[in-house]
Amino acid sequence: MSRGRFITFEGGEGCGKSTQVARMKAALAAEGLPVLLVREPGGTWLAEQIRRLIKDQDEEAPCDRAELLLFLAARSQLVKNVIRPALDAGTWVISDRFSDSTLAYQGYGRGLPLDVVRAANDFACDGLRPDITFLLDVSEETSLVRMRRRESATHSTADRIERAGSEFHARIRRGFAEIAKAEPSRVVTVDANGAPDAVWEEIWKSLGRIR
Repeated sequence: MSRGRFITFEGGEGCGKSTQVARMKAALAAEGLPVLLVREPGGTWLAEQIRRLIKDQDEEAPCDRAELLLFLAARSQLVKNVIRPALDAGTWVISDRFSDSTLAYQGYGRGLPLDVVRAANDFACDGLRPDITFLLDVSEETSLVRMRRRESATHSTADRIERAGSEFHARIRRGFAEIAKAEPSRVVTVDANGAPDAVWEEIWKSLGRIR
């Protein structure tokens, strides 16, 4: 049995990941491939509890280093208990965020030392790397419009990280661009400002790199 493929989607807030992740899962399943969709942080019972602590509670917000360690703990649990076993069984795994988000958000965004974040990421992932990563890039204006639209449609409010401010999110976008520049063979940057159908066409075409 051949190993499955590991596909990750990255990007800032409001970039349209959820829409494209769902389309990827449906398209692969339509071709008869075994496919699993996971999200970060989350995907296991423990990781979902960590997600709640990171994003949804305001009693004691984690400091930057604690935030990094919480994300990595959730990822380590997900890799060991879900992602790696699925890949070994031949399943194609799609992840809504993975290690690049930690480097972009906690490294570039929070300002933690990049070499420390990279080393900690590698430890948490136990050597696992995506086969291909789709970076959905949107402007700050598009991001804000989409987040407000989502909040209105779902009657929700922005979480702690989404509320971190425009300068924080600008640093994240620059960080993702640096990651893509450093690994062009893995990271496919997609202009996600346009219509979802056009974004999907570019993603599906680029998937040919690993097929």
